[in-house]
Amino acid sequence: MREREREREREREREREREREREREREREREREREIDREREIDRERERERERERERERERERERERKRENRRERYKEGERERGRERERERERERERERERERERERERERERERERERERERER
Repeated sequence: MREREREREREREREREREREREREREREREREREIDREREIDRERERERERERERERERERERERKRENRRERYKEGERERGRERERERERERERERERERERERERERERERERERERERER
């Protein structure tokens, strides 16, 4: 009788030991899962950082492009202004030429007037 009782007790003890082993295994499994989760979170954070760096690089490139575009625009505006100035200078030169032509015409008119005056003098 006591032998069977001891046997049942040993069996219960083995069962408790198997249960403790299963519990340790479940704990190891939970730990592996937590480790995998930590690794995944680290990977996600690294990827977010790489994406932030790529965005910063894109922003730096956009800034460089804005500066290049501003330089090109200032250069083109300078060229346009120099062209307008050359055109104004040509217009001033044409105006001076027209004024010289008017002066020559007035001089010719005065000369014709003097000629007519001499003609009238001779007729008298």
